[in-house]
Amino acid sequence: MVVSKQETSTLASTSKRANIFRASQTSQKLARDQVKEKDEANATHYQVGHEVRTTIERLGGIMPENLPTPEKSIQQLQREEQKQLEHRRQPSLFDEPANDDPPKV
Repeated sequence: MVVSKQETSTLASTSKRANIFRASQTSQKLARDQVKEKDEANATHYQVGHEVRTTIERLGGIMPENLPTPEKSIQQLQREEQKQLEHRRQPSLFDEPANDDPPKV
């Protein structure tokens, strides 16, 4: 399956929305049920996540694990950007510095 950049962006956006929905529903349920214990909170997270996944599947949506993955990870992109920034700041050892001042006598 070949997916265009626009489709990939839309799918990633859909995945983000589903995750935000899951997180907000979990947060509301934890507050509403006054969950205090870690085990109960974990069970609530699992339950809400399961419900969201079931709904995506029932509606015919693409499951998150089946979404196309980017060619490069965020970490790879960050490293590349950092290298570019460092390269721009590093003056060459072999270039003559630009000096518009007249030579000193």
